[in-house]
Amino acid sequence: MADLVNRARRKFEPLLRRFFHAYFLVVRGMTLGVRAVVLDADNKVFLVRHSYVTGWHLPGGGVDYGETMEQAMRRELKEEGDIDLTGEALLHGIFLNSHVSRRDHVAVYVIRQFRQDRLPEPNREIVECGFFAADSLPEETTLGTRLRLAEVLDGKPPMATWR
Repeated sequence: MADLVNRARRKFEPLLRRFFHAYFLVVRGMTLGVRAVVLDADNKVFLVRHSYVTGWHLPGGGVDYGETMEQAMRRELKEEGDIDLTGEALLHGIFLNSHVSRRDHVAVYVIRQFRQDRLPEPNREIVECGFFAADSLPEETTLGTRLRLAEVLDGKPPMATWR
């Protein structure tokens, strides 16, 4: 059953992306998103798997009208991981996400001080989440996620594009 769901997700993912980006172009013009590299005391990273796109991703989402990037990042962390910041969020960089749209940008924050009372139960948006060691990421971890982790954890130079 899981294989059937994954195949259906891969088939309809491009259509859903186009639909959401067309909607956001009308509503927002340029799209802006946020992602967070959340690292626990053991340097494990928090990743999420969505119901509507394939792969494991850094938690995050779109910046709503009238919302700062940091407010959006805090909101998304609470929604996707029941994570509350207890310290400063450091801006790692802003990346052009041209494989989605030539108008899409993603701000990435690094979070090391936070509180999480529990891992959230799967829901309509997030079907799975958890903390993973950088050397044992899930196989379906996206390239963009792997590149950001290499920049943050291994000191690789940041790229201008998300990939």
